[in-house]
Amino acid sequence: MACYLITGGAGFFGTILKQHFLKKGATCISVDLEPDDFKYPNFIAYQGDINDNNLMEDIFSKYQFDAIFHCAALLAHVKKDLKKLWHANVDGTENVCKFAVKYNVKKIIFISSNCLWAQNFDKPVKETEIPNPVEIYGKSKLEGEKILFSYKEKINSIIFRSPTIMDEGRLGLLGILFEFIDENRKLPMVGDGRNYYQFIYAKDLVKAFELALATDYTDIFNIGSDDVKTFNEVYEYVIKKSGSKSKLVHFPRLPMIWAMKICFWLGISPLGPYQYKMIASNFVFDTTKIKEKLGFSPTLKNEEMLLRAYEFYHQNKTEILNRKNVSAHNSVAKMGIIKLLKWLM
Repeated sequence: MACYLITGGAGFFGTILKQHFLKKGATCISVDLEPDDFKYPNFIAYQGDINDNNLMEDIFSKYQFDAIFHCAALLAHVKKDLKKLWHANVDGTENVCKFAVKYNVKKIIFISSNCLWAQNFDKPVKETEIPNPVEIYGKSKLEGEKILFSYKEKINSIIFRSPTIMDEGRLGLLGILFEFIDENRKLPMVGDGRNYYQFIYAKDLVKAFELALATDYTDIFNIGSDDVKTFNEVYEYVIKKSGSKSKLVHFPRLPMIWAMKICFWLGISPLGPYQYKMIASNFVFDTTKIKEKLGFSPTLKNEEMLLRAYEFYHQNKTEILNRKNVSAHNSVAKMGIIKLLKWLM
């Protein structure tokens, strides 16, 4: 049976990915900075750094991997030490490639990001659009793409440029939104809420990983949901379906963005440059290429997957708020100044 290495295997998406392939009979080896107590036949977890050569040597010398699923990454709003973020996301990708070459692993599947841009787009973004990241996370993902292409003569790499990955258990900054809805608070909206922002259902992304295993080349694919609705429509869907009494409250776009910038630079807000630039902007990937070349088709729409994520939060709130030593997407981001806004709404 197949054997896969999953970097970031203890994280939100890494967990969904390993569960899928383990159920199909594969052996999955995880390496993650966070502990992983997941139990399943043919699953082994290593806690450590992908930049630790001794650890990587130990792992690669024990297993012959059919592919590497490279999902490990640190986030800018979690790690204030930006050198550590760059080391993890960029040097870590380089190190994964070096060990893949040394041990003759021919396939890497990598999660990149829509954070390669932070600007409004009036039409769907194609793979040919030149990236222009504004913060270190997006820059680190772009550098990771470049590293993979530099190894294309030795490794076939499929790069998925992904928007926000959504499913049951997805938290992070979204956990703040869920808390507002769960407590029937008014939801502050930056601008008129008629902008579009795409998600991807985690299990659809897993399916794309499966499709990518059959390729024998290096390429970039945009991925995302279909029929993307406005933030107003998506949030109102979740509020109505969940029975929440929350209401959307719209604030002028420019004053709110300036306030968000100031709060970020004062270190009292979890929303960084990418978030305050994109919170009232349009961003939807053109997914024509992945549909035509890989035969990919998404199953859930934004509002459906956001509702699933909220319902999980609602049903497991006590356990979620008591979690320790978990990845950023498996815990609720700290509100900072947003907590004051919540109590004023």
